[in-house]
Amino acid sequence: MMKKQDLRTIYKEKRKELTFEELKKLQENIYQQIYVLDISKVKTAHIFLTLDKFKEIDTEPIINYFRRKSIQIVVSKCNFEDHTLSHFYFEENTKLELNKYGVPEPVNAKQVEETIIDLVFVPLLISDENNYRVGYGKGFYDRFLAKCRKDCKKIGLNFFKPISKIVDINVFDIALNNVIYPKE
Repeated sequence: MMKKQDLRTIYKEKRKELTFEELKKLQENIYQQIYVLDISKVKTAHIFLTLDKFKEIDTEPIINYFRRKSIQIVVSKCNFEDHTLSHFYFEENTKLELNKYGVPEPVNAKQVEETIIDLVFVPLLISDENNYRVGYGKGFYDRFLAKCRKDCKKIGLNFFKPISKIVDINVFDIALNNVIYPKE
């Protein structure tokens, strides 16, 4: 049982150590699990855009899969002043530009409210068996998820099996409905 800061350090390092081949295999396993999800009620899905420098899962195949299913994709822009996210439709013609932190963000997109989102894929470093997560520590996603509808599904994507418990969960932490990680 560990605290978020220690887990953040450990799992950033573990992720950094993954080889290209390992990453591809882990991602493929996660994609296969996503492709069998019941998304019949999903009209709008929020997906994070991959940060290659942190070896995050490549979300492009997920975005393409959802588009083929006629599901609207929403992506975010970060406000680093107040650690909030604003959300935009991500159409096939939406231009992306890297912000000063190297995060891809939409440029010419229509803004949307959190309440239209039916499903959110949440980035994380590690989660626990209660579906609480450790992210990068700025609280962007906790603030965002707090504004989503109660019935919005929140699914974490992770390369590592959940640990038993994160000890320093607080009132602002929001448990996910599910965490998808590579199964044997």
